[in-house]
Amino acid sequence: MAACLRFTRRVWKSFVENKGHDQQCFPNLRILDAKPGELRASLKIEPYNLNRVGTVHGGLIMSLTDTLGSLAVATKGQYMTGVSVDIGTSFVKPAGRVGEELTAKAVVTGIGKSLAYTRVDFYNAQGQLAAYGHHTKYVGKSAGHKNDVKFSEDGERVIEGEDID
Repeated sequence: MAACLRFTRRVWKSFVENKGHDQQCFPNLRILDAKPGELRASLKIEPYNLNRVGTVHGGLIMSLTDTLGSLAVATKGQYMTGVSVDIGTSFVKPAGRVGEELTAKAVVTGIGKSLAYTRVDFYNAQGQLAAYGHHTKYVGKSAGHKNDVKFSEDGERVIEGEDID
């Protein structure tokens, strides 16, 4: 398994172990792949993910935009992923029903000393773009954490910091 994927899954595990919002809303989120600046994830849609018309609730998409944007920042080697300063989502098509798989691709579109910008695209079970979100994070005080790493360009290896399995 590539170092970037291991690291990103470790950051996600720390979110879940916090027993906060992420663990309550989508404990079954799976990180499928990660390389520096990009990740793919999926979520099996459960009854508690629905709105009253039986499709994925927009609040779930907003929450996933937040979390997956944060995990996209983690793919750049940052263990602490900052705090949100702006977030938004546009809804294009229904994202799915119970039992279906919602997939997402999160990308870091820019990162500097203070701010990180991400975009998250969501796809329904038919592979159609269901929604897309943007997420801006303040990362100025989160960089330099003892668990931060630097990856090789392809994300296969850690070239700075500790590679914990």
